Amino acid sequence: MVRTDGAVGGSPDDDLVDDTMPRPPTPPAPTDPHIVTPTVIDSRELRAWAYLAGVAEPPAASIARLVDAVGVRDAAAAVRSRRFPEGHQAVARSTASRHHLVDPDHDLLVAERLGGRLMTADDEDWPAWALHGLSTAETSARGGPPLVLWKRGPGSITKSSERAVALVGSRAASGYGTRMAAVLATGLVDHGRCVISGGAYGIDSAAHRSALAARGDTVAVMACGLDIDYPTDHGLLFDEIARNGAVVTEYPPGMGASRHRFLARNRLVAALSKAVVVVEAGHRSGAKNTAAWARRLGIPLGAVPGPATSAMSVGCHALISDGDAALVGDVAALERLVSPDGSDALSSVPAERGETDPFETRVAAAIGKRGGVTPADIATACDADITRVRSTLARMEVHGRAVSDGATWSLPRR
Repeated sequence: MVRTDGAVGGSPDDDLVDDTMPRPPTPPAPTDPHIVTPTVIDSRELRAWAYLAGVAEPPAASIARLVDAVGVRDAAAAVRSRRFPEGHQAVARSTASRHHLVDPDHDLLVAERLGGRLMTADDEDWPAWALHGLSTAETSARGGPPLVLWKRGPGSITKSSERAVALVGSRAASGYGTRMAAVLATGLVDHGRCVISGGAYGIDSAAHRSALAARGDTVAVMACGLDIDYPTDHGLLFDEIARNGAVVTEYPPGMGASRHRFLARNRLVAALSKAVVVVEAGHRSGAKNTAAWARRLGIPLGAVPGPATSAMSVGCHALISDGDAALVGDVAALERLVSPDGSDALSSVPAERGETDPFETRVAAAIGKRGGVTPADIATACDADITRVRSTLARMEVHGRAVSDGATWSLPRR
């Protein structure tokens, strides 16, 4: 954590080698194949990684090169003492303002209290293959792989990235955009996939909430520390994501969100996904930056078309018309984008998410034969959360068991 009071962890004589830092508790053996046991590393190395994670703005390529040259503990000592090996003076410039303000003990403790931990490239759950492309895609100031990842939640980042699709889009999403995000997220869960997004308002939160409501896996990639809820009123959402999935960031605890960190975060959203779909985006939407990273990394890119007159779909239409993105109008098209030849297709999820879901039966009964019922009316009739209702409606629409005119829902005619 970057401290404003000038305090630092440890003393100058035992720079980052004090072994009194307690090891994280060893978790119980996982019973879910998508949950991994954290790799336990030497506490002195852990503190050194935590220190280096906070002394420069990620992805900190110069620090990564120093670590490769001398090892993590000597790299941390060099930054702290301001004595750098020849050829590594770039580290001096990138760490000049923070090297004396980082308390690694505090950052590790904050993460542990949140149920989180620090991950390095030596960690069993480090998504090496997914992040490999960033090593050769340093075409911007915010390119390159992360030095570390801070993760909250039991979900495996590696296993999630092997079956993940990113759904991104405008924060000021329209009703059409949030509905399409729900349809696609629910369909992805039904196909056994993980939904990745950035935890923001609009399309991001609609994708996360729909995946959760469908009892699926979702990962939120943040542009701030694990201890900061951004947006502030998404705290409960992040708690729910972290209960079974994961909240992940390359920023240490205490680091706030800012524009350049969102842009840096977007490369991780793309890299950790098998495909990226822009659900809704205006002319200047930040989702277009994530789309650019998908193209740069060679990851399949799709975009959802919207009404021709909608300013919120201008970005999607441009991606499609320019040939940068494939048109994605439904889950079937999205699956073809991820796996054109079917080689990457995943098996369906358990039956309780499909036709035998008793809650779906309740929703169908609430719609009734006459139809024309709003999601709010259905939620009232079922005494259920409206997010769960919308997710169920989206699944029913995907499988042809409900239809919508954009505002109300009906059962299909037999």
